[in-house]
Amino acid sequence: MTTEKTLVSIVMGSDSDLDRMNECAKILDEFDIPFEITISSAHRSPKATMEYAESARNRGIEVIVAGAGRAAHLAGVIAAHTTLPVIGVPIDGGPLNGIDALYSTVQMPPGIPVGTMAIGSGGARNAGIFAAQILSIKYPNLQSKLKQYKETLSQGVAEKANRLADVGYENY
Repeated sequence: MTTEKTLVSIVMGSDSDLDRMNECAKILDEFDIPFEITISSAHRSPKATMEYAESARNRGIEVIVAGAGRAAHLAGVIAAHTTLPVIGVPIDGGPLNGIDALYSTVQMPPGIPVGTMAIGSGGARNAGIFAAQILSIKYPNLQSKLKQYKETLSQGVAEKANRLADVGYENY
């Protein structure tokens, strides 16, 4: 990246979400995107969450990734208090294994959009990639990194297909 200022904020509702949200951080690191990571709860610290969202743009943040489980109102509360793009990551866990978090994150009322990813670690990784794609509009050097990333994914699939063809499905 051409900037050292923090561009992405990763926010999670609890420290129990950290292992999943670290997947987002790994992707941002891979793309050399400066980020911050913190904990704020839509329910247990609503005022702090509101203040965090309202101050994000002035602190240089350009994309917010919010991960939460169960009722998962964090992304929506943040989106209600900022005009920045907000990406929601429903966290798996609890008695409904993240389905409740998915519904809470994806069912936003008109006017308060949240880009919602898949449940859990895979969704957190995709949130990092999506944040990079959003930022690539302003930071063109990310475009080539994203292209290379997708080429690497494609090469990995081709290698697996070749290995399967070589050894057969019984020995794979």
